[in-house]
This record gives sequence, C-alpha cells and structure tokens, in this order.
Amino acid sequence: MLSECQRWRWACHVHEVNTAEEEMALTELNRSVRQLLGQIQRCRPVVATNQTTRCLSQVASQPEPSADENEAVNPTFMNRNPRNLEQMALAVKDRGWKTTWPHREFYHRLVFSRTQHHVTAQVFSSSSPFPVLTCSTTEWALRKELASTRCVAACQAVGEVLARRCQQAGITRMVYRAIPWTFRSDAVQSFRTAMKEGGITLSEPRRKYVGT
Repeated sequence: MLSECQRWRWACHVHEVNTAEEEMALTELNRSVRQLLGQIQRCRPVVATNQTTRCLSQVASQPEPSADENEAVNPTFMNRNPRNLEQMALAVKDRGWKTTWPHREFYHRLVFSRTQHHVTAQVFSSSSPFPVLTCSTTEWALRKELASTRCVAACQAVGEVLARRCQQAGITRMVYRAIPWTFRSDAVQSFRTAMKEGGITLSEPRRKYVGT
C-alpha cells in the first residue's frame, strides 16, 4: 500500500506528464497552422497571375472592327447651322396667300418706315415675328450726328449703319419691297443706295427644288 506522500507525488508526476504532452501537441498544431498560412501566401500571386493571364486572353480574343462599320452612315442627322440651307437656297419658303402684301416668300425681309419724326429700318426673319436687326434715328449715337431725324441725310445714315450691322451678322441678301407710292421719293432712293453700297443685295434667289 502506498502512503499519502507517495500518492501525492505520483499525482504530481502524472500531471506534469500530461501538461508536457499538451504543450507538445499545441506546438505541433501551431507549426502546422504556420505552414498552412505560408503555403496560402505563396499561392496568392500565382492565382492573381493566372487571373491576369485569363483576362488578357479574353481581351485578345475579341474580333477587330471591320471597315463596313466605320463606313456606315448615321440614319439621324441634325443640322447645326440652319442658315446653311438658306444660303444654298434649299430651305423651304413660306408662300402664304397670294393676296397678301408684302409676300411672305422670303428668308429675310427689309422694312423701311419714315414717320413724322424718325426713320426706322428693320430686318425680319421668316421664322420670327420680331426683328433680328434694327436701326433708327431714335438712337442717340445716330441722332447726335444729324441735323434732322427724318430728312434724306437721315435715311442715308440709317441705310449705311444698317448695312454695316447686316454685314457683321452675316446677312447679305434680303427682300425689300417699298410701298409703291413712296418708291420714287428721294428718301427711299437714298436709303436703297446706301444699303447697296454697303454690300447688301436687296433680292433673294429663288428656291431650288431638288428632285426626288
């Protein structure tokens, strides 16, 4: 029979042996985990390289565009310069009623009016009821240079200034039909002469009809 002291020593020895075995098992487990993590880290660049190679192979396998696609014409077209058709006399003119005066068949129309106190000239477009260009003796820059705001010299000055503004705006052709009973007056004739000398043509070409 073992005494109490021997039993206690034997239990301590068994406990030490179990503790040493557990430490060895944990050490082995830690070592295996470290090896596994090292293998995973070494395999990551290989996987990324394989993915990159796979992506490059997909891009290279795409077919090159053919010449027919480059030569295809877009079915829709937007004209960014509407006045281009007017200058080529291809834009449609609004004919209006034959009994109306003045006729509405124009791209730009010149209106000259002489009142009891002032002279005014305006240029209208067929697409807008408001004048696109205007000149009048009511303007201070023009009125201060004139002795009278409705004489023949005032009409000539208005024609010269308006012709200059039309040249700057790119409008060089327009329709002008004076009132028949004022056409022979000196004021209207001086105004017409000033517009023509300024490079403005007081007529427009007939519209060209393109055959289908």
